[in-house]
Amino acid sequence: MTEGVTVASTESSTYEGFTAEERAAMKEHGQELKKAARRGSRADKVVEAAQDVLTKIAEMQESDRIMAERVHAVIKANAPMLSPRLWYGMPAYALNGKVVCFFQSAEKFKARYATLGFSDLAKLDEDAMWATGFALTEVTAEVEARIAVLVKNAVS
Repeated sequence: MTEGVTVASTESSTYEGFTAEERAAMKEHGQELKKAARRGSRADKVVEAAQDVLTKIAEMQESDRIMAERVHAVIKANAPMLSPRLWYGMPAYALNGKVVCFFQSAEKFKARYATLGFSDLAKLDEDAMWATGFALTEVTAEVEARIAVLVKNAVS
């Protein structure tokens, strides 16, 4: 063996699994699915899911709540065919039961910024590469206009 060469310890590179926040989000998703299964008619499910989103937004810390309220309003105004629902404990907007976009608060995963994300169902394709997640630190009139265009494109 060559002198001075050390072998990296496997202890420092062990997989630690999911973070506490990720585990909590998965648990919330399981509860969301159970709650949805217990609901009555399709119309009841839509109304209750929309109320769940508003409740979740109201529970957010102030800066995230303000952004989430504005994002919610922009999505509802520009893509009314999307149904609000919770998805891993986050406000999300679905078409035919499948999530197209979502808002993730900064607080949820102890992140520096909130995120507006889009699933692969969103029709945002642009050449060979395009963004599906956008950092939000403030929702200004300009940001609202950009969100409106993205949401309209996502469902067109």
